[in-house]
Amino acid sequence: MSTMWPLWLLTSLLALSQALPFEQKGFWDFTLDDGLPMLNDEEASGADTTSGVPDLDSLTPTFSAMCPFGCHCHLRVVQCSDLGLKAVPKEISPDTTLLDLQNNDISELRKDDFKGLQHLYALVLVNNKISKIHEKAFSPLRKLQKLYISKNHLVEIPPNLPSSLVELRIHDNRIRKVPKGVFSGLRNMNCIEMGGNPLENSGFEPGAFDGLKLNYLRISEAKLTGIPKDLPETLNELHLDHNKIQAIELEDLLRYSKLYRLGLGHNQIRMIENGSLSFLPTLRELHLDNNKLSRVPTGLPDLKLLQVVYLHTNNITKVGVNDFCPVGFGVKRAYYNGISLFNNPVPYWEVQDAGVTTS
Repeated sequence: MSTMWPLWLLTSLLALSQALPFEQKGFWDFTLDDGLPMLNDEEASGADTTSGVPDLDSLTPTFSAMCPFGCHCHLRVVQCSDLGLKAVPKEISPDTTLLDLQNNDISELRKDDFKGLQHLYALVLVNNKISKIHEKAFSPLRKLQKLYISKNHLVEIPPNLPSSLVELRIHDNRIRKVPKGVFSGLRNMNCIEMGGNPLENSGFEPGAFDGLKLNYLRISEAKLTGIPKDLPETLNELHLDHNKIQAIELEDLLRYSKLYRLGLGHNQIRMIENGSLSFLPTLRELHLDNNKLSRVPTGLPDLKLLQVVYLHTNNITKVGVNDFCPVGFGVKRAYYNGISLFNNPVPYWEVQDAGVTTS
């Protein structure tokens, strides 16, 4: 591969570079969920739920006459969104699998709100006014795998989350602290979205993520000034975009050798210490757009699986012939699908061809 890229490749940006937090677009998306994630492209691979997903038999019609007033009930799905509800409705059928309560005015989850709903698989509470949750509110939900409680007024992670939980969406609340032990016992959890909270680095207590084997974690649109310490070593995706991170130091990425997607766009990064990226041998996507870098980070040619690099909207003034691709004969080929460098003060006509094609 030649290190002289076509101009269109340097100046183009793949559409998936701008990832937004998860939003539930339509209630019936749940009925299409077959174990694959219901997320935006940027978030997709972090929510793979491969255990405990209801089979086709579990979605057979139910003829229960129980359906809360104003709600729609079908196929063990209860939809009570956009009704101005002040509390969780009563008379929910005990065989309900999916419960949608988004876009209401619920301010509190009480002890017996979900009593008898032992088959519930997904609970949607997005865009309410929830500020208080009883410590036993989720106790009956022994099979709950997906909890979407974003866009509420929570100031802390809900206590005693069900041990069956696989995916937690709690972004856009008022959470400032993640205490040690709050995720204790959640051995099935693989996806947490907690962006849009006023979290600072000091808000994460040591051991806050102990015991978790997450694949996906997003803490975007917060107040982080550096990469948090002691995140799960199992992470495949880590998204820290829209924070105030200023530098990547050598030890920051030491424990995250399994990452294949790292999002650090829209920060204030000026410096990436030499050798920092060498701890990420499986990295496939690196998002460093909208920062303050003055040069291409060192070490990219050594990342043999790297396919996409976003560096647009920085202060990069020069691109060296060996900044992206390995050099010499007999070295492994670089498999780039996209490199974005637009909106940098780079004189593209001065980008030189190394004159070497790797094989």
